[in-house]
Amino acid sequence: MRQDKSLEERIKEKAREVGFADCGIARADAAPAAGERLRQWLAEGAHGSMIWMEERAHHRESPAALWPEVRSVIALGMSYAPAADPMGLAAEGETGRISVYAQGGDYHDLIKRKLKELARWLVGAAPGADVKVFVDTAPVMEKPLSEAAGLGWQGKHTNLVSRSHGSWLFLGAIYTTLDLAPDRRGISTCGSCDACQTACPTQAFPAPYRLDARRCISYLTIEHKGPIPHEFRAAIGNHIYGCDDCLAVCPWNKFAAAAQANLAFAPRAELTAPALADLLALDDAAFREVFAGSPIKRIGRDRMVRNCLIAAGNSGSAALVEPVRALLDDPAPEIRGAAIWALVRLDSVRFAIERDARLSAEEDAEVREEWRASLAMPASSANRFASAIEGDRT
Repeated sequence: MRQDKSLEERIKEKAREVGFADCGIARADAAPAAGERLRQWLAEGAHGSMIWMEERAHHRESPAALWPEVRSVIALGMSYAPAADPMGLAAEGETGRISVYAQGGDYHDLIKRKLKELARWLVGAAPGADVKVFVDTAPVMEKPLSEAAGLGWQGKHTNLVSRSHGSWLFLGAIYTTLDLAPDRRGISTCGSCDACQTACPTQAFPAPYRLDARRCISYLTIEHKGPIPHEFRAAIGNHIYGCDDCLAVCPWNKFAAAAQANLAFAPRAELTAPALADLLALDDAAFREVFAGSPIKRIGRDRMVRNCLIAAGNSGSAALVEPVRALLDDPAPEIRGAAIWALVRLDSVRFAIERDARLSAEEDAEVREEWRASLAMPASSANRFASAIEGDRT
């Protein structure tokens, strides 16, 4: 590297060398409005049960609140653009859809390792500088900081959009005590486009640039504990971990093709289009084995099977009736409840038989309520295979 270049230029060259697709610099105080938006979002309760957002909101509001000595933020993006359109699996009823970012290894590990590599280089290049590295497990508002650093802009779906990499960017940040020259802020070019808003199956965007996490499929399948609210179950379709719909339809993704060569995030074959029947059969040990090294592992077996039962109920597949029925005896109430909902949608005759045999013995109040609520489901959604099955039995 030529040493007549500025430190800022050398930082960006080194960032590309270690594997980042984009790098920009912002002053630590470059996103003052982000704190106010965060406070309003929390006050509205739009974060749902993500209590950790509240508990460290004061740190999240600005870089200086987390580390008073910080002067500059180096914002970094690493592309995980998929090789195929993730919307292509939407019609595959017996297959679960896993968000693109979670189909490979845990991105936290790779990005943190690369951030540390860049940070060590920076300390060597600027003796006396202090640095701290952050991925998305820390109370850092990566998206507004990345916008301030010129990586892109927060689109109407509230995620960062890049002119070069579309919506497919993992974000990380290095805080430093160095006074670095900032880059020009990203400027939104969403214009009148509302593709991400209209693509959302659960209408999680009350307005452009605003997200109600309580309605978001990513929140419901990953963060939300217990039963998924009835009003969202049909709309979830075959999503079993996260959702890419609002990202996948963004027109700017047509510029992300070059990023497909990023083999660091190559998907595992068994996670690109997993069979729901296989996932429904997982016990805890098998779940841990299948999802070892994956970010999916953190939600645990019960929540994943719950999600798969919702997808099964939406599948219209007679082949899933027996795997669903078997889970009516699962020790986890959230699984038994989801199995009830799935079974009545797949086979109302079998549902009636199981209800008569099980309802009086069920001890969990929420599961009993699932049995009762399922009685009132419209025939159009609770009788998919009844006619065919009754015909076979006569």
